[in-house]
Amino acid sequence: MSGCHRDEPDLGITKPCFIPTSQDENPRVASLIETLSLEPHIEGGYFKETDVSVATISSPHPLEPLSEETLSMTGGLRSDLGPLFRRLSTTIYYYLTPNRPQCHFHRNRSRIIHSLHRGRGRYVLISPDGHVETYVVGHNIEKGERLQWIVEGGVWQASYLVDAEDGESEGLLISETVVPGFEYADHEFLSEAGFRSLLPADQARELEWLVRKRDKPQMTSQITNQEQSKEDKKI
Repeated sequence: MSGCHRDEPDLGITKPCFIPTSQDENPRVASLIETLSLEPHIEGGYFKETDVSVATISSPHPLEPLSEETLSMTGGLRSDLGPLFRRLSTTIYYYLTPNRPQCHFHRNRSRIIHSLHRGRGRYVLISPDGHVETYVVGHNIEKGERLQWIVEGGVWQASYLVDAEDGESEGLLISETVVPGFEYADHEFLSEAGFRSLLPADQARELEWLVRKRDKPQMTSQITNQEQSKEDKKI
């Protein structure tokens, strides 16, 4: 569709067209959501916590939560765990779908190990010093797509669906293992002001659609150009 892309510095990113939708997920996607008991996630997409370590450690993080906004959306720490401690690790399924195709820029204090199960997507990372890294996750490892990837604590990350190589995407299903274990007190969305302070204007224009907008309606994606696998590109 026209108007979906701009002539800007190439970060290896193709922006899908997002349009408001109230339609249900297609039957195959809906079946997977039901089978895995997935629920909507505040970042976009769906999730299900699959493992919570019974072991705890002293928290390496500051006592103050990163974001009161996140806590107001989620209810804060687990009821049986105070701010001085964290689970040793936690693991979730995370699923981007054609109706929930985008994960907005956010960061966590803890390290996150990602493993791919099915589908293709693009990740965009911004380090605290403004360095941008982007890559495709998928099964075509010969073309540089990743099956596993790690996002260190404090790094801003966003992701979105790209076309499957054999046709329309039915979603990106991954696992995420967080070490130390995930708590919403360690989570923060990237604000629009914070985003603009991190990047030069040309890069900010290219990536601003990945920043969460307040009171934004649910969106769906129509991927108009098939995303081509590229070698990992660091800016």
